[in-house]
Amino acid sequence: MASSPISKKQKKKRSKDSLSDLKTLGHQLLSSRAHINNLPLLLTFISPTSPPAHVLESLLSLQSFFTPLLRELSAVSSSKTPSKTRVEDPELIYRTWLRSKFDEFVRLLIDVAVSEEAEEALKEVVLDTIMEFVKLGSGGSFNSSIYHRMLHSIVHSSAPVEYISDLLASKYLKYIDVRYFSYIFLEKFAKSLEAKEISDNKAISSEVDAGSHSSERVELFIHKIHYIISRIPPVEGVDGKTSLEMWSESELPSKQVKPKELSEPSKTEDKQLKSEKSNSNALPAATIAKKMKLKFTKAWLAFLRLPLPVNVYKEVLATLHQAVIPHLSNPVMLSDFLTRSYDIDGVVSVMALSSLFILITQHGLEYPNFYEKLYALLVPSIFMAKHRAKFFQLLDSCLKSPLLPAYLAAAFAKKLSRLALTVPPSGSLVIIALIHNLLRRHPSISCLVHQECGGEIVSDDRKSEKTVDGADDSGTGTRTSSSKPGVEHFNNEESNPMKCHAMSSLPLFEQEVHSGKLTHSAITTAHLFPGSFHHLRRILQLEPKPLKSILKTFVLVRMQQYSERRLGEG
Repeated sequence: MASSPISKKQKKKRSKDSLSDLKTLGHQLLSSRAHINNLPLLLTFISPTSPPAHVLESLLSLQSFFTPLLRELSAVSSSKTPSKTRVEDPELIYRTWLRSKFDEFVRLLIDVAVSEEAEEALKEVVLDTIMEFVKLGSGGSFNSSIYHRMLHSIVHSSAPVEYISDLLASKYLKYIDVRYFSYIFLEKFAKSLEAKEISDNKAISSEVDAGSHSSERVELFIHKIHYIISRIPPVEGVDGKTSLEMWSESELPSKQVKPKELSEPSKTEDKQLKSEKSNSNALPAATIAKKMKLKFTKAWLAFLRLPLPVNVYKEVLATLHQAVIPHLSNPVMLSDFLTRSYDIDGVVSVMALSSLFILITQHGLEYPNFYEKLYALLVPSIFMAKHRAKFFQLLDSCLKSPLLPAYLAAAFAKKLSRLALTVPPSGSLVIIALIHNLLRRHPSISCLVHQECGGEIVSDDRKSEKTVDGADDSGTGTRTSSSKPGVEHFNNEESNPMKCHAMSSLPLFEQEVHSGKLTHSAITTAHLFPGSFHHLRRILQLEPKPLKSILKTFVLVRMQQYSERRLGEG
């Protein structure tokens, strides 16, 4: 009960402290060592709940006090003086005490930076102060210990940290050494989260609620890691040049060492660093690019091993082929992640297609079931997907190779022709363009256009008759003369293009046209289309010869559907 009146008095006393009092305390601290006791008092004002003006005034005084002492304080932290000497040397005791207060000052600054209560303008000043200590806090070299503590607090904070993360990205991630240590620490955070997730999964059976709460926190941490790592610019800029600007005065370390070792260099390392600087001001650009690619690769691979939430998963897949793959030391290392994503089905498979296609075509990745999975993605819902434009562009690229087997080209053509009857009109135009490209690139499937039901050749190109008559009767071959006329062998429900019997099926749209329900009004309306045909051809940049027979049939079918729908509404 006696403590509450004291706390009230302390609050009243603190509220009466004015800016002029803080300025006096700071001036006294900077002017004489006799006022060193002002240091703990000024630290009490570095808090998210303090008035911003008080925080700023205390920060400026403490920064001015500690900055000239950073080199001495870094030596104290790495000192291995025996305990007896520490007791007997008052100066060493004083510097050790100063070091502890400096660490407390950094901790308080980080708390303000990641706090939800602090103002944005104050956060920017606090971040600049922290990064200044990162630059100078280890005897002139990059203080990875302070930077590690700040990045750890940003990632593991329960409050939103988008503003401070954006500030860090816009002002400091352009420096090569800040990016280098960011990759190192983000990789460590990702690995620790992965290990924590494994241990939590083992404990879920005993404590379900605790496990779900822990998984929510892990998802929050994953969001923040992705928010930071996705904003780190690559080593090579847009112009292809490597930016070598450093935040600290030292060079990148030749070996990966612990943050403690980086922040506390030994005397031999200092001498070696000085000798290296005298020989050259910076490492060669090729060496720096190699180091950065290695750290970039390790950080992203560690992150992609985490249990990514669905929204993060989609964001990663949407940018992976442009923002990540070109800068990896070995892009094939993403093959496991991408093949798992491609096997998920739905929109995730569509989004993984871009990156997987790059690995297959540019980096020699072998994926035997690629076309089977691509064929399975051809469903009506794909024409309403957000990334459908990119998907159809990739689909056209995947079917471009002259080495594509005829049964595959025919399977995709038949599947697309069936989809044209159920998708929106805009999707139908895309399908016509895709089928035209298939027919133009793969002459072996021209029988899908130029034959009637009975197998008679109606095209001027009589050479295709030999292909039709001399092929086998398997699902992967072309149609034989023994096929029953007028019977549709194509299995639209089959997910394997090898077994759908596309080459032994009726010509494109033929079954749909001869199903026998075209009304006179639909056919009459279709005669109005030739005037619009040339306009459509100009839009799609297509040649009319193989397209006209498809398009005429297609228009008849769509007019039939339109007429029936209007009659039903009437």
